[in-house]
Amino acid sequence: MNLGRCSGILLHITSLPGAFGIGDLGPESRWFADALATAGQKLWCILPVGPTGDENSPYQSRSAFAGNVLLINPAELVNAGYLASRELKPLPRFPRAVVDFARVRRWKTELLRRAHAGFSENQAYQEFESVNAWWLEAFAQFMALREANRGISWTRFDSRIKAPEELVRFHKFTQYEFDRQWRVLRSHCEKRGVSLLGDMPFYVEHDSADVWSHPQNFDLDEAGEPRTVGGVPPDYFSEDGQRWGTPTYRWDCLEASGFKWWVDRMRTALDRTPFLRLDHFRGFESYWSVPADQPTARDGHWAPGPGARLFEVLRKEFGTLPIVAENLGVITHEVDELRRQFGLPGMAVLQFGFDDDLRHRPCYYIPETVAFTGTHDNDTTCGWWRSSLRAAHSGKDSAARLRVARATAYLQQGAQHPINWSCLQAVYTSVANVAVVPMQDVLGLPNKARMNIPGKAKGNWRWRLEEKQLRPELLQRLRQLTEVTGRC
Repeated sequence: MNLGRCSGILLHITSLPGAFGIGDLGPESRWFADALATAGQKLWCILPVGPTGDENSPYQSRSAFAGNVLLINPAELVNAGYLASRELKPLPRFPRAVVDFARVRRWKTELLRRAHAGFSENQAYQEFESVNAWWLEAFAQFMALREANRGISWTRFDSRIKAPEELVRFHKFTQYEFDRQWRVLRSHCEKRGVSLLGDMPFYVEHDSADVWSHPQNFDLDEAGEPRTVGGVPPDYFSEDGQRWGTPTYRWDCLEASGFKWWVDRMRTALDRTPFLRLDHFRGFESYWSVPADQPTARDGHWAPGPGARLFEVLRKEFGTLPIVAENLGVITHEVDELRRQFGLPGMAVLQFGFDDDLRHRPCYYIPETVAFTGTHDNDTTCGWWRSSLRAAHSGKDSAARLRVARATAYLQQGAQHPINWSCLQAVYTSVANVAVVPMQDVLGLPNKARMNIPGKAKGNWRWRLEEKQLRPELLQRLRQLTEVTGRC
């Protein structure tokens, strides 16, 4: 992945401002791309954009190939002629600073059904349907069957119920519209010199079109339920580890097909974004396999992944891989060797740099690094600092005292300089080729703006940016830092 020396902002699309209860692919997405260009940023880093499940996690999707239709902008449906403008009025009273996913889902699903009723299949749609039939047909069938079966898991579908044709056509239409609006955004970003850095989860959800249509690729029992599920062992995020509940892969079956499913998945992802972050890269070398009947991830074990065999196939198919390897957590020499073998930059997270993992401290960075102040799984920088100070001052947490002492000395932190800008400066002035900062850290927001708490199932992914927060003087300050550190 060769981006040169540059920087970018991490902001998921659902966190954009707008009138429709959730950030989407409408004019606010293009406004944000313009703001990034004004601030000299070359990367817009987003989270996965697949259709989310009940807990709204971007990392638990109904499909590895489909798009999240909640990101469709309603005003664009009017502009396309599917709806009359009066059908958007009156708008529900959505909260502005957070996403109420349940309310948005109910309202937008009904709106999309009305849009489908006003849609006539044109040549562009027919081309989309034909080109994408290899995944679109199975996805639309699965979603239609799931709806006809009142949302239960596919392992309990009533075999007497067939997928209603009108529902199948509806789900194809919404994927077409997602793709149409997505391509407008990508084109706009390219014109402004901003590249999208996408994100690919390692696993897919059990209740997904992929597992339903290709069960042979996953470790399932005779009833179709997972025998083993993915996760990570206990670490700095969770004492019990993380039990994700997603079925692990049958790598032998995937390899027997020449890793076709992974090649198709990578091609689809790179068609959406020119660069891609591979989440949980360590799972490709070896993955934490947890018996499905265990309530936590404590009793798992490491099992071998496909390693270089998969990446040789991907490199043969795509050439130089425009991939960032998410190499956080328990990383072995073998994982690092796999990453280096294929020229994939790894990640560093500044918040971890003042504990005992020196690879996250900027003075130990190497150029082939994407350096973050924090990720979607971290507290905001201001929240992290305040909680560290509280723990240190309590007198009971020696690790926090050491962390605060190291960060204060390293960052020369004083009351006159906000901690978020001290941390921005640290990653921007580092030798890391790419520096990335969550939008919350540019704004200096507290803990309540945190995006996700690993291991907590509910209440995540809700934070939204308000347009008034992105002031011109803030963009100018960010541009000045970007220019002086050679990233513009």
